[in-house]
Amino acid sequence: MGFKKYLWPAVATATIAVSGWLLYKELRGLSVEELGDSLGAITPGGWFLCGVSAVISYMALAGYDRIALAHLDRHVNWLFITVCSFTTYALSHNVGASVLSGGVVRYRAYSSKGLNGAEIGILIAFCSFTFALGTILLAGVVLIVDPSIMERFGDALPLRATAATGYGLLTLVAIYFVGSFLKVRTLTLGPVRMAYPAPRIILSQLLIGPLELIGAAGIIYFALPEVGNPGFVIVLGIFLVSFSAALISHVPGGLGVLELIFIMGLPDMDPADVIAALLVFRLFYLIIPFAMALGVIGFFEHSQFRLKKKTQSDDVSKN
Repeated sequence: MGFKKYLWPAVATATIAVSGWLLYKELRGLSVEELGDSLGAITPGGWFLCGVSAVISYMALAGYDRIALAHLDRHVNWLFITVCSFTTYALSHNVGASVLSGGVVRYRAYSSKGLNGAEIGILIAFCSFTFALGTILLAGVVLIVDPSIMERFGDALPLRATAATGYGLLTLVAIYFVGSFLKVRTLTLGPVRMAYPAPRIILSQLLIGPLELIGAAGIIYFALPEVGNPGFVIVLGIFLVSFSAALISHVPGGLGVLELIFIMGLPDMDPADVIAALLVFRLFYLIIPFAMALGVIGFFEHSQFRLKKKTQSDDVSKN
């Protein structure tokens, strides 16, 4: 138990150290002035599209929760779902340990709406699976459109993929979808019953999962200049690799991991432009949502405290 407690923090710390060292080697000639020039070169239209992409991404994340609740056949106000989802992901993206940090927020929120622990556990797992499904679907498409994308990383990443890999990933998605028509038995684990998703639920997953990732990658794409830009599909593919690596490493905010992989994946672009685009991504996808989420959490906890105090006061009055 003690070993597990320190394992992932150690992995995250080691990843930050290695990524930081490699990133330093890549960027040691980069000056603050160059970075400022790159940020200043982003057009007003580019900033606007970055903001729109961020909104699309977070609205899609709210769709994760709505789909999971529909699967559980639980009805919760859409505004509550949107605020809860936004707060959950804004916190977990920055803090890391998304299952733990996001789970606490979801438990506090959805238990107030009558969901029990087992249902909230299924909801969290279902949202994570929707993200994984979207990643697999988009990775398959990107590998089919440009199977040579992994060559951009040279020997830095031990990954080899071709168009056949892409078709294989899409086949897995197709098998998952076909399974919804085969009346797969409900899996029972103690008090938890997990039914196979209905076709309409899976179709929603296949729409919302990729949309969230496309929106997030769009923030970076619209912040990049046209010179040397390989196009949205390549930027999306690099984002899928970098974001997945950041999640696996358990590094909060993917600090250093995103930057390193994007620098390696975009060798034809000025590193200052790439770093500037990632700073914009962190601003729209991490920093602004995190600040807003802290405000939401404070308001929710204050309202819950007042409600509890009022209930206790009413009980005393009745007695």
